[in-house]
Amino acid sequence: MASGWRKGLGNVRSFIGNSMGGLKGTANLASWAVAGTLAYFLWVKPSQQLKKEQLERAAMAAADPNRYIEKRKPIPDPQVTGLIRGQKKNSTDESQE
Repeated sequence: MASGWRKGLGNVRSFIGNSMGGLKGTANLASWAVAGTLAYFLWVKPSQQLKKEQLERAAMAAADPNRYIEKRKPIPDPQVTGLIRGQKKNSTDESQE
């Protein structure tokens, strides 16, 4: 019976080794280090930076709501830009008539 659990343990180790691409030793460690570094710089760091910027914006808005200015472009009016056709309402036209 002692050989039964050893064989099972060997099968598990073999499965884990094969699932990691069959690399052994320092090559395995190096590939995990590269993968971890890429994951950090592509996913973890940008999400942490986004959360930090959101907290900073919220703190600025809470400190003085009149002073805080959102840094994005305003959405243009589709009627003025010509995307929607129809009669434009201009206050200058009414005052000239």
